[in-house]
Amino acid sequence: MQNSKEIRVCTSCVMDTTDPNITFNEKGVCNHCLNFFQNIKPEWDKKLSNPSLLQEIIEKIKLAGKGKDYDCILGISGGVDSSYLAYLAKKKFGLRPLLFHVDAGWNSQEAVNNIEKIVDGLKLDLITEVVNWEEMKDLQLSFFKAGVPHLDTPQDHVFFASLYNYCAKHGFHYILNGGNYSTECIREPLEWHYHASDLRQLKDIHKKFGKRKLKTFPLAGIFKYKIYYRIFKKLKVVQPLNYVPYTKEEAIRELETKFGWQRYSHKHYESRFTKFYEGYWLPNKFGYDKRKAHYSSLILTNQKTREDTLKEIGQKPYDQLSISKDFDYIASKLDITREELERLEKLENKSYRDYKSTSGLISLGTKIFRLLGIEKRIIQ
Repeated sequence: MQNSKEIRVCTSCVMDTTDPNITFNEKGVCNHCLNFFQNIKPEWDKKLSNPSLLQEIIEKIKLAGKGKDYDCILGISGGVDSSYLAYLAKKKFGLRPLLFHVDAGWNSQEAVNNIEKIVDGLKLDLITEVVNWEEMKDLQLSFFKAGVPHLDTPQDHVFFASLYNYCAKHGFHYILNGGNYSTECIREPLEWHYHASDLRQLKDIHKKFGKRKLKTFPLAGIFKYKIYYRIFKKLKVVQPLNYVPYTKEEAIRELETKFGWQRYSHKHYESRFTKFYEGYWLPNKFGYDKRKAHYSSLILTNQKTREDTLKEIGQKPYDQLSISKDFDYIASKLDITREELERLEKLENKSYRDYKSTSGLISLGTKIFRLLGIEKRIIQ
């Protein structure tokens, strides 16, 4: 872990030098903030100020779905972004989405309840794909044993691979995605959260540390996403939340009022594993606190103040009793003892650079996408 005395914090947001590639201008403003105002905000403002752009997309989706049971598919986790998007898609856009959920074995009760309330309240159909738990568990343990920060890769990989595979198999052409600039204009640094789509790295880590073959586990590499799905299967990913006024707290209140939706403590905490990994494991073992990226996005979009945020991140996201309970739960779920999990925590810290990867090609692709204006966020 980096010594806290060495940490320099941006004067505009709360990103700091735990992002090893962060840079600052003469006023102490970081490159994430500068990128937001120079590249993201102008593009975002254009989308918000021109409703016809979204309407044109909606009409294309409806046309593609003419004569079919559904005109698009929407991956739902029970979190605020996907839940609110489902509401907008049905009630505001007049679309007929099929909701798709991947059960990777870690859903919180709040997530389960929220999905049920959205499905029932909007009278939408839901497909749930249940991942083979023995394979999932073996892959997750492999990442623990690898000593890397990105323990959420198995979950993230299976969420997207399952969704895209289903779309390709059943002829869907539009995926509604809850990604948005409002709450995600700053991406977590690669050192904290490496690309879950890097199939080469996933296979390398599993080959070194896994014990069970991944016979049914859905897999898809970056080239399958960018070439096979998008070119040959004509799959398009649309992020409607970038075209409408969207603030997290207002969306939560509307979901609570209309559906009895249940809020949870922080972004991505609808998964019990992600809550443990982001709230405890990552900051304690590596010194990386994802709240800094999440909250910095909210600061830039005027949903939080920097002063209040500094106070919040000064407090640990876990209380001691919850840590102890969740430590036991995670160990039990993975079929290891608490002592074994503690030993894994003490392993030497590694990086995505310590294992085979396609990071060079992904980096090249990212640079091309930025030049073309497709990707606006900094990925470093």
